[in-house]
Amino acid sequence: MPKGLLTNRKYLPVEDHPVSEEMKKRILNELEEIEKKFDVKVLYACESGSRGWGFASTDSDYDVRFIYVHKAEWYLTVESGRDVIERPLDDELDISGWELRKALGLLKRANPTLLEWLDSPIVYREDSEFMDKFRALAVEHFSSLRARYHYLSMAKKNFRGYLQGDKVRLKKYLYVLRPLLAVKWIDERATVPPMPFSLLLDIVEEPVLLDEICYLLEVKRANTESQYGEKLVKIHNFIERELDRYALSQFNADDEEQLSTLALDHLLKECVMS
Repeated sequence: MPKGLLTNRKYLPVEDHPVSEEMKKRILNELEEIEKKFDVKVLYACESGSRGWGFASTDSDYDVRFIYVHKAEWYLTVESGRDVIERPLDDELDISGWELRKALGLLKRANPTLLEWLDSPIVYREDSEFMDKFRALAVEHFSSLRARYHYLSMAKKNFRGYLQGDKVRLKKYLYVLRPLLAVKWIDERATVPPMPFSLLLDIVEEPVLLDEICYLLEVKRANTESQYGEKLVKIHNFIERELDRYALSQFNADDEEQLSTLALDHLLKECVMS
């Protein structure tokens, strides 16, 4: 069981549509091919998206995300090289990753997507010594302001884009609920919100709402990604109420404390030169 960003975080088993041994082998083989083709070392690889969140459908694909490092010579050129590797393979498997310097730059800006990768309950590859240091720096650089703005923007966009008709794609409720609960988590606990959706439900206090969310999860896990249904009234009302409450929320980068990058620079040098 991988460690979460918080040392006291314990994950529930990811039992809905777990990764089969056959798929795990395929993913590990693809990561080895990437290392050979691009002459890099994969430091960390995990599951992102619905499988990492814990509500995969019967036909959900695999979204593998990774962090990699080049050999030292790659970092000694005037022009920077491409810092992303993307390998969309087919409808079942999608693999892409960020180069270490890029990942550390995103870590400096407390990129919420990167923080979710670090907190994934499904890890395929991990350099434990490196990732312990990387996760420690992630906690230090976490910005509740940036994370809050990111998740709130995501919730607003998905609500406006997908949940306005009489019938809706039921999965889209989860793509609004998850970021809204992440905002609530940040407001109440002032820590990095967990990636697994089951842990976010710990802050849902209304039993009736929680029952409807659990029903939604059952429907999502038992059906395909395209499943439509009637509006779920309690969830819908909760979303509208929360979005109204956060309507005036804004993000101002000037309000943030700027941390030194010395520790990030040190980790980059240490990893590249080792």
